[in-house]
Amino acid sequence: MTSHQKTFLNPYRPGAGHMPPYLAGRQKETAEFKRLLKQEAILENMVLTGLRGVGKTVLLDTFKPIAIAKDWRWVGADLSESSSLTEANIAIRLLADLSAVSSSVVTGTETTDIGFGNQAGDKPVTLDYDHLTQFFNATPGLISDKLKAVLEYVWSFLQHQPTHGLVFAYDEAQNLSDHAQKDQFPLSLLLDTFQSIQKKGIPFMLVLTGLPTLFPKLVDARTFAERMFRVVFLDRLTQSESEDAILKPIQKHKSPVTFKPDSVQTISEVSAGYPYFVQFICREVYDIFLQKFSAGEEASVPIATILAKLDTDFFAGRWSRATDRQRELLRVIANLENCDSEFTVQEVVELSKSLLEKAFSSSHANQMLVSLSNSGLVFKNRHGKYSFAVPLMGEFINRQYGSQMKDKIAQPEDALDKE
Repeated sequence: MTSHQKTFLNPYRPGAGHMPPYLAGRQKETAEFKRLLKQEAILENMVLTGLRGVGKTVLLDTFKPIAIAKDWRWVGADLSESSSLTEANIAIRLLADLSAVSSSVVTGTETTDIGFGNQAGDKPVTLDYDHLTQFFNATPGLISDKLKAVLEYVWSFLQHQPTHGLVFAYDEAQNLSDHAQKDQFPLSLLLDTFQSIQKKGIPFMLVLTGLPTLFPKLVDARTFAERMFRVVFLDRLTQSESEDAILKPIQKHKSPVTFKPDSVQTISEVSAGYPYFVQFICREVYDIFLQKFSAGEEASVPIATILAKLDTDFFAGRWSRATDRQRELLRVIANLENCDSEFTVQEVVELSKSLLEKAFSSSHANQMLVSLSNSGLVFKNRHGKYSFAVPLMGEFINRQYGSQMKDKIAQPEDALDKE
């Protein structure tokens, strides 16, 4: 690589949760979050949902400075599966996150021995993690009673601070689950706790992000969750927003690389407006174009090469989770005309009769779709229909296996009989 090439670093960032060089679109979603920040009494919390690669984590990160500028304090983290194993775990998660903003609040002083000679001195008492856990453990009742008491206790001090309230922001919240077989209900605990303190006028707001399975899980845990949350679904970028995501980074960095209209159109079409794919494809194209530019050569978008790398880097790991029989089901789904939107079990069953020697029954397809939902490949909406949880998954499947299936679909019945 020449020194000239090193001067112009690739501006595109396709990593998971990485802030892109230019955040295209999302004005409506941001405006909705700002509206929720204006609440005096918290009547609505937010669920930010969408497929993988639509930019949920990135958008959540942009909400934080907006909230802080409006005098809200911000706490949060990624919710791992271990956080929701037990009610105690989710309580510890909340206390640890809360202490990050409350530990600077002084509630009083205590006399303590300091230094040599056991000289007495006054030590400030703050709402740090140790203090919160002591208060939690000293409160009688169930874990929910203890947690509510801690949150009320903290607000009794914070309300005298220059603060409007607290935002509890949690990413990957689809990992939250109740475990009735173990008599553990961490998801219900979270919902009950926040509904209770919000009814008392305490401005602690939940912002949860996750896959489309998240909101149905919330409602299944507590039916009042349907009225408790404002659901914001992140969709793909529009054509103009995709073009901004493609062009603004190189314009901002004054790069020698330029994308001609036909290249922009190709990238926009192949990415289908999904922010992660825009970043991934642009990063690959940028490196190729920069090398061609330095050599004084014309460049075009090598789509086949980029898709092969995308298949390996993004799709292959998810595909490997499926069993052989599950892959057959997914291949049938990928051949549905509506595979990129919503499909029913019946549609899958009917198509499997013409594509497979061993078709799927309704009960078998249902069972397999539940398993695929648990592994994050599909999800079921509240109307009983399914969708791919991974964008452009159908196209990936057809690139791997679709040609022979599509040939079979295209042939008339008599042609198939003659083979």
